[in-house]
Amino acid sequence: MTLDSSPVCKRRRFVAVSPMDSDSAKSRLAAAREKYGREIRVFETSLASATPRNASDIEETDDFYEFTAEDYFRISGTKKEDKYLKTKKIREAEEAARRAKMTKAVIRVRFPDNITLEVPFHPSETIQSLLDLLNKVVAHPELPFYLYTTPPKKQIKDTSQDFYSAGFVPGAIVYFACDVPKGDDGAAVSGPFLQEEVMSLQGLEFAVEQGEPTPEPTPESVITGPSAIPEQRPTDKKKIKPKWLKM
Repeated sequence: MTLDSSPVCKRRRFVAVSPMDSDSAKSRLAAAREKYGREIRVFETSLASATPRNASDIEETDDFYEFTAEDYFRISGTKKEDKYLKTKKIREAEEAARRAKMTKAVIRVRFPDNITLEVPFHPSETIQSLLDLLNKVVAHPELPFYLYTTPPKKQIKDTSQDFYSAGFVPGAIVYFACDVPKGDDGAAVSGPFLQEEVMSLQGLEFAVEQGEPTPEPTPESVITGPSAIPEQRPTDKKKIKPKWLKM
């Protein structure tokens, strides 16, 4: 699981969207949801947060392995929690309570052409359900592919694992790669990787959001009573000693 931490992000362009365009976007998204059984969002990934080509070759500096004060306090806090031994039944009950609170796992699949497919799942669903959806929306379902996380680059092999157990809750970013040897046909698979119908959904959620009426600001309360500003008293005149007064 990876999260975007780059300070450089792509700015969203705000354009005027008519109610008709917003309704059209809603109907197209609803049609896609009915066809694929999922809420699908497609958008372009900024180049700053795109997939690193050599993610597995990245080496950490020596500073990365230094034991800092933050690490010490984090470990100390963990030891304090472990001070009180809990039975297996109590730990299982606490884990079940934490799991019950999670109701959604938002998975983003990034493709080599910087296109991202966002789909929400239930945490109890398996990774195989994501693969089943990809087989319906990719442009070349006949070609073998696999998913991986980074860094470090790690292929997702256990597709029977649910999203909660895999650590993909409340959300995660996985990467799509074609499992085709480089020697075949002498060329790699190029985009687009999604079907044209799915690619047409790109940016529709922005049209829906901009088409929604913005709530009117509540008017500020008007004070009808007397002003709360205190009255200013006239300043005392400077006392001057008379000339006849001798000390």
